[in-house]
Amino acid sequence: MKLALVFALSLHAPRDGWFGPDKVQHFFISAFVQSLGYASLRATNTTHQSSLLGATAASAAIGVGKELRDRRVTRLFSLRDLTWDAAGIGASTLMLEHTQR
Repeated sequence: MKLALVFALSLHAPRDGWFGPDKVQHFFISAFVQSLGYASLRATNTTHQSSLLGATAASAAIGVGKELRDRRVTRLFSLRDLTWDAAGIGASTLMLEHTQR
């Protein structure tokens, strides 16, 4: 059911493919924002879990904000971009989980 919803919502954007330079940018910028947010929170002696949660919330808010801006400016809100944002956040979170001190 969820897959059908995502597919239906993405039909309006034929120029928005799943792969391309834009998607790589979404992945790496989201991973960077996640890492930066985590490091900033840890520098204030916030716990590991709280830092991950705060960084994830901030990264997701930035990604959604970017898409809302795109919607206003270009009329294109891309669930595919948000998928790549989530992948970058997830990859960064996995890295941070394995490098926790």
